[in-house]
Amino acid sequence: MQYTHTSKIANVIKRDGKVLMTTTKGDIPLVAERGEGDFIYDISGNRFVDFSSFISVYNFGVNSTRQVRDAIKRQVDTLMHSAFTDYYAQAPVAFAENLITMFPSGFGRVFFSNSGTEANEAAIKFSRYFSRRQYMMGFYNAFHGRTMGALSLTISKGVQRGRFGPFGAAVHAPYAYCYRCPLGKEYPSCALACVDHIKKAILSKEVSPKEVAAIFMEPVQGEGGYIVPPKEFAREIRAIADDNGIILVSDEVQAGYMRTGKFLAMDNFGVKADIYTMAKAVGAGLPMGVTVTRKSLGDMPLGAHSNTFGGNLAAVAGADAQLRYVKSHMASLASQASSKGALITKRLRAMANSNELIGDVRGLGLMIGVEFVKDRKSKEPAVKERDAVLMESFKNGLVMLPCGESSIRIIPPLTISIQHLRQGLDILEDAIEAVAKKDRKGS
Repeated sequence: MQYTHTSKIANVIKRDGKVLMTTTKGDIPLVAERGEGDFIYDISGNRFVDFSSFISVYNFGVNSTRQVRDAIKRQVDTLMHSAFTDYYAQAPVAFAENLITMFPSGFGRVFFSNSGTEANEAAIKFSRYFSRRQYMMGFYNAFHGRTMGALSLTISKGVQRGRFGPFGAAVHAPYAYCYRCPLGKEYPSCALACVDHIKKAILSKEVSPKEVAAIFMEPVQGEGGYIVPPKEFAREIRAIADDNGIILVSDEVQAGYMRTGKFLAMDNFGVKADIYTMAKAVGAGLPMGVTVTRKSLGDMPLGAHSNTFGGNLAAVAGADAQLRYVKSHMASLASQASSKGALITKRLRAMANSNELIGDVRGLGLMIGVEFVKDRKSKEPAVKERDAVLMESFKNGLVMLPCGESSIRIIPPLTISIQHLRQGLDILEDAIEAVAKKDRKGS
């Protein structure tokens, strides 16, 4: 399919620019209207294979399931909002009870919010309250949200923090980004120098571990580049937390909810956190964030933390119906994430063998990153080329999103058909070759 940029599309984009505050929209002129199966359609009828799941919100397809849509419709016809944080309602309680069964033994406190940022804000406050400590520790390339508390931990791109300081009490450590080690080491001969740096520099010279309330960790860094650490990295971070009485928070906003083949992405590393945050896929397309804590941490005093829309009945109806779908299809979803992820990774590595633009391919399940470089020796980020690949793919019927400095994230629905998965990969391969060919002519 060749994309047609109509006046109808141009008109919406022009109007958007006049009345809406600038957010994160890039150059891709997608004006989405509907989803059907594995495809997204815009307002002019252009059709695209979906390799974005609208930022990993539709982990099980744009249409999700009939049960989810029906549950939302029934709730909308009854009562959409119940002021759940001030009054009581049955549906949010039932959903919380259902959700807790997906977490390790000993978890039993749930807080509802409306987004991943809010889920992380709650985790920051809970960690400070429970620990009676003030500092947070995050990682370079991390993304935990853009509100001021979460932004103190987010350190992915300069524009996200520029002119917004001063920030909350937070320190940052090198993440195990082994393709571009921030300490200039090589894995595995480095013996996890990044962990050693945390112990010998950050927690001995920058801040006392007795003042650190929590370590916030994305099991797979999302917006920062789809960076997958070695398993022992997560285990060492857990050990640091245990040795120093620090709460470990697993930010599962993008990586969780079966995206990596497991409900909790941290389970891929054999590690259990003390607090988990989730959003995106939880609400089946409606705004929903959850913060889930270990019961032994305690509870919050009345009025210490709340919101207006947490536990919104329409969002809860969709979330609960989707969770029931996930629980009844767990084995199949895990298998699809694994097998389809392996298919994509194998194909991408074959592309890398014939194209120097691809520097690294990495991922877990159906959370896969492709990093573009000028050449593999220098590893210089190929930002313009990455952007050109995204645009070329879009023009030929494939929607994807960027991440990191020069990477593309591949996050199709777990339920995407093999036929459409291969169709999308064909479009991507053609786009990479077209951009590489243009570069060769220009050089």
